[in-house]
Amino acid sequence: MKRQIIDMIEQYETIIIHRHVRPDPDAYGSQLGLKEIIRSNYPGKSVFAAGTPDPSLDYLGGPDELPAGIYDGALVIVTDTANTERIDGDRYAEGAALLKIDHHPDDDRYGDLRWVISGKSSTSEMIYDLFREGAESRGWRMDAAAARLLFAGIVGDTGRFVYPATTADTFRAAADLITRDFDRTVLYDAMFEMDAPLLKLNGYIYQNLDIDENGAAVVTITADIMERFGLTPQDTAKLVSAPGIVKGIRAWLFKVEEPDQIRLRFRSKGPVVNTLAKQFGGGGHAMAAGASAKDWEEAERAARALRDLCRR
Repeated sequence: MKRQIIDMIEQYETIIIHRHVRPDPDAYGSQLGLKEIIRSNYPGKSVFAAGTPDPSLDYLGGPDELPAGIYDGALVIVTDTANTERIDGDRYAEGAALLKIDHHPDDDRYGDLRWVISGKSSTSEMIYDLFREGAESRGWRMDAAAARLLFAGIVGDTGRFVYPATTADTFRAAADLITRDFDRTVLYDAMFEMDAPLLKLNGYIYQNLDIDENGAAVVTITADIMERFGLTPQDTAKLVSAPGIVKGIRAWLFKVEEPDQIRLRFRSKGPVVNTLAKQFGGGGHAMAAGASAKDWEEAERAARALRDLCRR
């Protein structure tokens, strides 16, 4: 599959890379890291990153302004995005070919070619694996800019290497990436500065966890709470895994108020929760999934569904 992807990249002079809405470091890392790898190894190609800028991730870079008509005859690659509803930018289907690279379950089988490995720690690790194939078969090289982006994506999606999807391959990829000449201290400082308000919210979450006798936990974060801590709904996504360290919790739900909906984020240490997410129009991994509710009443139905699941 990796050889097919490299062959496809070599066939097109214009390549546009998309990722998901409400991006995290892995979305930016995989998208922008792949862009840097292609540009440095094929300097004659035009390579663009599509999407809406996220100021919280400015320390990693940002998307490009896309020229008019750029999709005509272009290869479009979508990274780290399980389904078409979450792709940032609605022109992804206007290119000559569409490639999906992702580490979520392949429930939405879009694209002319799909490379999906749901067991991988991150899509950034997959892009690193693609680079290794390119290095062996085409002599690809990786500069510090690409290495920094992929490393940030791996760090972000592994929770600094503590989540279960972190494997020996993940550590080997990170070990190789840090041999490139980028300043990890500056990167860590940027990530910590971004996370500082989250530490305060994290304490609030632990103090207000709603846990039942079956190990189901619910976290409710309203707009007022986010305003108190100076955070946005997107910021709270970085804390979704936090309740996992609490003894006795089997599965949990984050309910986060957004301007037009209630974001639902399901996580688990045992029960399969992506089936719950699908009931509310979402999806994701077996142990990590997301959806949305139109109001607090529907969000509470999701909480009851989680409690019912843990009761079985």
